[in-house]
Amino acid sequence: MPYQVYVLTGSTLAIAALTLFQLVPILLFALGAGSLADAVDRRKLLMVTQAGLATCSFALVLLALHGSPPVAALFGVAFVAAGLGAVDQPTRSSAIPRLVPPIRLPAAIALNQLNFQMASIVGPAFGGILIATVGLAGAYTVDLLSFLASLVALLAIHPLPPLGVVARPGIAAIREGLRFARDRRAIFGSFVIDLNAMIFGMPTALFPVLALDVFGTGPAGLGLMAAAPAFGAFFGALFSGWVSAVQRTGRAILIAVLCWGLAITAFGLVTVSFPLALVCLALAGAADVFSAVFRSTLVQLETPDELRGRVMSIHTLVVTSGPRLGDIEAALVATLIGPQFAVVSGGVLCMLGVGVVGRRFPELRDYVLRRAGQAQATIA
Repeated sequence: MPYQVYVLTGSTLAIAALTLFQLVPILLFALGAGSLADAVDRRKLLMVTQAGLATCSFALVLLALHGSPPVAALFGVAFVAAGLGAVDQPTRSSAIPRLVPPIRLPAAIALNQLNFQMASIVGPAFGGILIATVGLAGAYTVDLLSFLASLVALLAIHPLPPLGVVARPGIAAIREGLRFARDRRAIFGSFVIDLNAMIFGMPTALFPVLALDVFGTGPAGLGLMAAAPAFGAFFGALFSGWVSAVQRTGRAILIAVLCWGLAITAFGLVTVSFPLALVCLALAGAADVFSAVFRSTLVQLETPDELRGRVMSIHTLVVTSGPRLGDIEAALVATLIGPQFAVVSGGVLCMLGVGVVGRRFPELRDYVLRRAGQAQATIA
């Protein structure tokens, strides 16, 4: 969609506006979605959200067939899809600990990242080729058909009704989840460190500008740039068996985010070499996947099941709104000064932010992963 909007308008500000339309429903619905996920069968809720997202993809197919659709229509679909995603993601994340025992949770999260990153490698790269050959309508059609796999997978999972005390969805339930996340400083710090990385060090919105105007690589180059972080994350997740042995999880999170900022800074400094730029993005992706595994493990193990949907909704709010805020920041800086400066300055600010978060949240910095038996007791 950012590529389509940029082709239609030729404006980075239009990309920022698209990002805003994706951000608002996340801010509006994510917290309420978490309270809903704690009160209903999570499997049934996922079936509803996946069907809704498939409908959004069908709408994008129709708009692409129009040739030059109104940009406002694209923004409308983006709004609805982001709202459905705000419900889908915390529901899906909070279901994972119900499928595996606590001792295997880090490995399960790493496997989930491996699965996601494999799709992220194939998707953008193949999408760029599809845009160049069969056009946007063909690319959106493939996306639509992919939801059949999602629905079949959900049918293979047993029902996931709520456990323990069920809080009625609403403001009171949301407040309870917010208080829990605020009082657990290690969890709160993990949210802050991710926002730091995504707001300052996530230049995804500039990929169309860099691919078309800086590197001159066209749609195929855009697909490679989008896939490069996922490629690095894929290999990071593939060789992530060691993460279960890491006890100082908080320090590992800080180091991973620091490596992310360093790789993004290097990416902004090597725009004269497209292959080298892809390498930097791949290294950033590897650092990001390690950060994601460590952060998710910390949050999942520190949260009881009856609150997990609400806490994971906060986690979803962070990981989905952070990149969009980063897109807006990068697009604005690129408009005022230039895309290369936007990338480099964001990476530097990300690295500086790691030091600030480590100092302000010693509970995160000093967090040590508890033994499986302790985690099991907490979850039970």
